[in-house]
Amino acid sequence: MADENDIIFNQYSVDIAGILRAVLEAVGTNDVTIEGVLGFLETLWGVAVVSLLLLALLSLIGYIYAAIRFNQLAEVEYDGIRAMEAKYAELFGGKKTSRFADIEAHVLSSNPNDWKLAIIEADIELEKILKGAGYPGSTLGEMLKAARSGSMQTIDDAWAAHLVRNKIAHQGADFVVTKKIAQETITQYRRVFAEFGT
Repeated sequence: MADENDIIFNQYSVDIAGILRAVLEAVGTNDVTIEGVLGFLETLWGVAVVSLLLLALLSLIGYIYAAIRFNQLAEVEYDGIRAMEAKYAELFGGKKTSRFADIEAHVLSSNPNDWKLAIIEADIELEKILKGAGYPGSTLGEMLKAARSGSMQTIDDAWAAHLVRNKIAHQGADFVVTKKIAQETITQYRRVFAEFGT
């Protein structure tokens, strides 16, 4: 007869012992003792360890394969980018304009700001040329002073052109550069450049 301390199982409760018996029967043992259960768990643990080691090994092989394929793909993409860059350079950038060509383009412009830019760029080139020729000084003015006593034949053209550049730099918008002034100044720079073979 059941009393209040008895556990009553109904049809919805979990029969753990029954589940364990069914698992043990499925693996081929009917030993429901503690030693039998521990032996089963030990076997299950061994199978799990071996399975996980195989899974880890397969994952490592998969990672190595993916890394190799990724590097191959990156190399193919890099070669493709290089080919596109070469094609672009061939179509649009094969000929890079020199600074002298830029100066000429600016002085031929109808924009007064371009004329000023042409004179400033020509002055920068003159400074590079004199520095390359070995004239002493840290500024173009100092190099031109050193050139006065040297063998520079176009020193007057260099000074005149440099003075126009100084007016542009120091007077800014107050100094008006006309097309005639710009062309004369660039012609003076051209004569100096020609003396130095550039």
